[in-house]
Amino acid sequence: MSYAISYQDILSAADQIKGVAVQTPLLENPALNELVGGRVFIKPENLQRVGAFKFRGAYNRLSRLSEDEKARGVVAFSSGNHAQGVAHAAQILGIKATIVMPKDAPELKLANTRGYGAEVVLYDRYNEDREAVANRVVSDSGATVVPPYNDPYIIAGQGTVGLEIAQDLQAMGIVPDQALINCGGGGLCSGAYLALYENFPDLDGYTVEPEAFDDVKRSLESGKIEGVDFGARSVCDALLTPSAGDLTFPIMHGLELKGLVISDDEALDAVAYAAIKLKLVGEPGGVASLAALLSGKVKAKGKTTVIVISGGNIEPAQLQECLDRSVA
Repeated sequence: MSYAISYQDILSAADQIKGVAVQTPLLENPALNELVGGRVFIKPENLQRVGAFKFRGAYNRLSRLSEDEKARGVVAFSSGNHAQGVAHAAQILGIKATIVMPKDAPELKLANTRGYGAEVVLYDRYNEDREAVANRVVSDSGATVVPPYNDPYIIAGQGTVGLEIAQDLQAMGIVPDQALINCGGGGLCSGAYLALYENFPDLDGYTVEPEAFDDVKRSLESGKIEGVDFGARSVCDALLTPSAGDLTFPIMHGLELKGLVISDDEALDAVAYAAIKLKLVGEPGGVASLAALLSGKVKAKGKTTVIVISGGNIEPAQLQECLDRSVA
């Protein structure tokens, strides 16, 4: 089957971001292994530049712009992590960046995006179309739009997460049984699973979403792209996308991934577990795969499971609330 990207594109992206993006480790925790009765390998992308995997795709995309495109700048729309990834990649490459962000994005993500030198344009996510807002910026400046997930270079860049997981597991002589990866628009899941299935064709792959944003799960079941109810809410702000992309969904569907969903409470509990037991700071959407594992959404006993902590940009007050929940 022909997809928007190939495994070769992911290998090319790995070369493109080498020495700039962090090659995050693959971690194993005895307490988590004992809890689930199997082996769990954790890919902590919260340790990546900007605190999320999004930097990979952003740098892969921006570094391939022509000199003329770089001179006109870039515009992106994001609830936070893609915004920071594009802003930081643009900062490194000397490109002007304008980021369209929702007014209710976490203050930390807004501040960090501005801190990387980007101009932030705010919009109302419940009453305005972010792409329309971004297109207005483009019409004024001629800037290049950098989508959060529906772009071949973005998908290939995020695919390096799966490539590194595969390389590390193969170096240890380990073949995983299953993987759980957080999913919003599908950039990470489509790219990372393409790399993982290339190396482990018998893998069982799962996407993990918040209950109110289960569009990918429903799409995988129906065979066509499904949307989210307007006005849906979740604490997993990193995963709040209206639907999968027409480039990402065919990959996820073609690989026959299965969809899982978690509640907000499960996400918040996983934030606390990650901090206390794993010594890793994760945001609610970033620990969705861990939440699915801890809440028994898949059988892990006697199996080798891979999970990805996709981001760690959490407000200090929210982190404190999660920690307070765990000891209440």
